[in-house]
Amino acid sequence: MRTLSPELAAHLAGETTTLCHCWRLTRRDGIVLGFTDHDSDLTFEDTVFRAASGLDAAEAVSHASFATGGGEVAGALDSDGLDEADLASGLWDGARVETFLLNWREPEQRVRLRVGEIGEVRRTGGAFVAELRAMMHRLDVPQGRLYAALCDAQLGDARCGRDVSGPAFRGNGAVLDAASRFEIVAEGIGDYSAGWFRSGTMTWLSGPNAGRVSQIRDHRLDGAYVRLAFWQELAAPAGPGDAFTVTAGCDKSFDACRNRFSNAVNFRGFPHMPGTDRALAYAGNGGEMDGGSLFR
Repeated sequence: MRTLSPELAAHLAGETTTLCHCWRLTRRDGIVLGFTDHDSDLTFEDTVFRAASGLDAAEAVSHASFATGGGEVAGALDSDGLDEADLASGLWDGARVETFLLNWREPEQRVRLRVGEIGEVRRTGGAFVAELRAMMHRLDVPQGRLYAALCDAQLGDARCGRDVSGPAFRGNGAVLDAASRFEIVAEGIGDYSAGWFRSGTMTWLSGPNAGRVSQIRDHRLDGAYVRLAFWQELAAPAGPGDAFTVTAGCDKSFDACRNRFSNAVNFRGFPHMPGTDRALAYAGNGGEMDGGSLFR
């Protein structure tokens, strides 16, 4: 339920209006930025809402039920505002977004329309489109553990218990060439077998991506070269000589836990759960039906 001030209600009831939208974004580290679709900067509640960003809103959806709803906001990437590298590195993931409707002639005449969080961000050239998720989306976030065939621990954490800090699981290398922001040719890790770092992580030690962590999609050998591909494009182009540390990956399967890491005792999944093929199967007169284990 939104309550309008008498002044704003009177303005909305008038024959002409001078309305605009403002967005206040608060990152999890406390940094606050303000944007508006008006053609001049506006200030209220100790926040300057910049007009130069070119921010604009798309259709927003709200529901009276427990459906999450949401919308989108689009704008231009700006070094003084939403920087492409910050977006790519996830600094704005989960940021709080407050949307206001106000009379730009009298900013005190305003109403907060909704509060949400930034979800998926799509970048195209020098522009971006950010998904705005209503707070109700948190009800869709799993709480606690789920029964699943795959492990739900992270390789090397306390629940996994496997030490992956040694040279058998971690290597240091450098970029030879960057085919794109999604793939590099590397040196220094040629002694590892193909696929060893698949699903692993890369921590950048130098270059424009220093301090950031990239998730590895694929690790393959191409003749005398090592190629590493990433799930998401790098925040900044990598260049020859950029140093990194790369850690082995785990596909969360019981086979990988047992055979690659000798850590079956700490496996945090349920590999013997019947799959949909068994759950949907019908009874037959073939095979043993003695109540014993299906997996022998």
